Amino acid sequence: MKRYKVLIVDDSAFMRKVISDIVQQSEQLEVVGTARDGIDGLAKLNQLKPDVVTLDVEMPKMNGLETLERIMESHPIPVVMLSSTTKVGAKETVEALRIGAVDFISKPSGAISLDIHKIATEITKKIIQAAETSVTQQHQHLGNMFDINSNEYLPRFTHKQTVVCIGVSTGGPKALQHITSQLPENFQAPVVIVQHMPARFTKSLAERLDELSSIKVREAINGEILRNGVVYIAPGDFHLQLKQLNRSLAININKEDPEKGHRPSVNKLFMSASTLRNINKIAVILTGMGNDGTDGAKELKRVDPDSVVIAESQKTALIYGMPKSIVENISGCLIRRLDEIASTLVELVDE
Repeated sequence: MKRYKVLIVDDSAFMRKVISDIVQQSEQLEVVGTARDGIDGLAKLNQLKPDVVTLDVEMPKMNGLETLERIMESHPIPVVMLSSTTKVGAKETVEALRIGAVDFISKPSGAISLDIHKIATEITKKIIQAAETSVTQQHQHLGNMFDINSNEYLPRFTHKQTVVCIGVSTGGPKALQHITSQLPENFQAPVVIVQHMPARFTKSLAERLDELSSIKVREAINGEILRNGVVYIAPGDFHLQLKQLNRSLAININKEDPEKGHRPSVNKLFMSASTLRNINKIAVILTGMGNDGTDGAKELKRVDPDSVVIAESQKTALIYGMPKSIVENISGCLIRRLDEIASTLVELVDE
């Protein structure tokens, strides 16, 4: 079994010690060093050659975002951010994911979390998962290769109304930015997104994507009527489901039990879409671990065989878990690189 070398960067000596102790408990991880700030971290990165870095968001001298930018420019390796759940912490975490961090861990009680041992399993799991990804290859194929079915015949829809549903997990913020920034302001369908992310962080994600996109992006509100040219993101820790109100589509936000460990759940979104009548449905699965979305996509195709299911290509997915499950279980799904998905959606909706 390979052991991944971990560098821990945090300005708190207490946090460095506790995180080191947690990491060392895993047979797959080895702490090769710690650093007290970004400047110290960059020096030790070159010296120790770790496989993965944990990086505190809020630090003196050089904060986590600036340190992350330097890492991605000079020595791109997997980075997991440690963040507080404050509004500022959430905003900076979303920006870190956009810059290139693989994932983040939310500290349970602020910058110095005395109870961080409560999330020890999450810490080791996310560090191992990050270490197994390749941040350098994530987008290297964009624009220079074709997938085997990139030029096949696109189906023609029969209904006037269309809804696009997207499910995504680890690596999602950067992938979503790539798509929303390429959708036109007058996109003729609503887009509904489930991104696996805790409460507080999804609002910051929606605000950041809205700043970077022509199309409107917002965190979804219970009872809201869907409008064309608007992207709705499920609030963290809430399911988002769709329901039909006469000729309109409305959002139902609820706290039903997690679906296979997820809330929000992609399966819940897709299954609710399967109940919509006289609506064209497009389901998209992007990067992420596991198989959330597969059961929902199966139900979507069973109820409405004309529904279109799109899986992100292995060539661009940061983690090819959720898309792989779609490809293996949904006959006739479309496979698209990340840079092809927005144009495919426009082509389908405009037909």
